[in-house]
Amino acid sequence: MSKKRKRSSGRSPGAGKKWLLRSLKLLAILIIGLVLADLYWLSTIWPDWDELASGPVPESSLIRQYRQRANIDSQLPDVRWKPVELNNIPYVLRRAVIIAEDGRFYQHNGVDLKAIRNAWDYNISHMKVRYGASTISQQTVKNLFLSNERNLLRKWHELILTWQMEKHLTKDRILELYLNIAQFGPGIFGVQAASYYYWGRPVWTVNTRQAAELAASLPSPTKNNPGRYTPAFATRVNSISQRMSESLQKEQY
Repeated sequence: MSKKRKRSSGRSPGAGKKWLLRSLKLLAILIIGLVLADLYWLSTIWPDWDELASGPVPESSLIRQYRQRANIDSQLPDVRWKPVELNNIPYVLRRAVIIAEDGRFYQHNGVDLKAIRNAWDYNISHMKVRYGASTISQQTVKNLFLSNERNLLRKWHELILTWQMEKHLTKDRILELYLNIAQFGPGIFGVQAASYYYWGRPVWTVNTRQAAELAASLPSPTKNNPGRYTPAFATRVNSISQRMSESLQKEQY
């Protein structure tokens, strides 16, 4: 009897390699396309760094986004925003915000690796995400150019823009921008508008306690602010006041 030849049931090794190479080429083309699209999008929001370094404080992306929502929702308060120069913002307020938000602001280059490590250790040990590590520089970039969305793409854009901002702007200018665009309550942006709204006075008259109250508003300004003195807000104000007192005592010695 003649032996029957066995038919091969699988693809040849050569065909498998060709399929893999085609897949890798398509993946590379897709990745390149996404990178180019992302770079194009960044170019549409890329600022004139020289103008940002010395010109007027610009209206932020978050202010524009809030105004758009307020135009649709009549229950939202109108935007309050009055930019002011840094030398008109009292030292106690600048110090309170730095203590509350970014204690190493003048030491890092936009991203605080030490704060990231500490936040990571705390969150892991407590099995919950309670603390982040965004610096004042990163928050300034987010407010000026981006949004409050939480995703990796926004974080990537934030890091690129923060790196460039730290290269082109002084720390004092970054702080001036931040204090003028940060939100301190529903529709209230910047320390000058906040001071007028809560106490009916210009920001340069703010005292130490009021400085701590404004700084304590920053994590969640629509829920906790000088107009809504929740127990959690009071605790945070007292904590910032205590740290400010300790910091000022150290500076005197």
